[in-house]
Amino acid sequence: MKHAASLTLATVLLSGSLAQAQPSPEAAPPAASAPTSARGPGLRSPADPWEGFNRPIFSFNEALDRTVLQPVATAYRDVVPSPVRTGVGNFIGNFADAWSALNQFLQGKGEAGISMSFRVLVNTTFGLLGLVDWATPMGLERQSEDFGQTLGRWGAGSGPYLVLPLLGASSLRDTAGLALDLQTSPSAVLFGPTADKAAATTVQVVHRRSELLEAGRVVDDIALDKYQFIRDAYLTRRRSLVYDGDPPEEASPEDEADAGAASAGTQDAPGSLNPVAPPASAPAPAPAPAR
Repeated sequence: MKHAASLTLATVLLSGSLAQAQPSPEAAPPAASAPTSARGPGLRSPADPWEGFNRPIFSFNEALDRTVLQPVATAYRDVVPSPVRTGVGNFIGNFADAWSALNQFLQGKGEAGISMSFRVLVNTTFGLLGLVDWATPMGLERQSEDFGQTLGRWGAGSGPYLVLPLLGASSLRDTAGLALDLQTSPSAVLFGPTADKAAATTVQVVHRRSELLEAGRVVDDIALDKYQFIRDAYLTRRRSLVYDGDPPEEASPEDEADAGAASAGTQDAPGSLNPVAPPASAPAPAPAPAR
């Protein structure tokens, strides 16, 4: 069960590797919610009415990843020493933590916001601007949030599933939040619209993809329809994150049909407004004949 939950998490991270240059939250949905598309293609989702539009973009992203991003990420992993890669990941994550702290406060989670703020303070001051993660050993665990989760916290529905060119899996709500999320990455904060910003963004994306190389191979091995597998994993996990790992149960189509049948059965049938007539009074006994 733990392996299935970890695989679902890895799948979602892989699907959005181009979109986010920051670590994703640790929480994952229960293994029981693992994508059903691993068992076979052909499953349609009401949350994906734009599938005909999404699939070609997904295929384009996959081709780009296979021919460009994956080979570059593999070379990065093989050439750059592990301590350097760890420092790069910590530095990127420190910016993400600052944005998470703000989103915690926007969601009304004061305690979590304060904890994340201290985490950023410790790693920025004692961790050489975030290159070293001192906060985690101190018990200040990462509790990641983004603006899409904040919108969901305040009642915004996810909307239709959407695959963005280069950026990967998303939804209508998360795409709106992504416009702000991307402005908090190191490349956006530290650099203007210059070649330096493009180089920094490239490092973020390549580093992110290098962390998911093994996950990508596992998904390729088990998913009969990779598009559906990633879609279902993404939607399940995002719903779990909005509800902090405890989403309300969604009624299945079978449950809704049963509820409708039960409701119809309680209604009175035509012509049976008075189904039980009162019993007729017994006739009075005839008087006895006179003697």
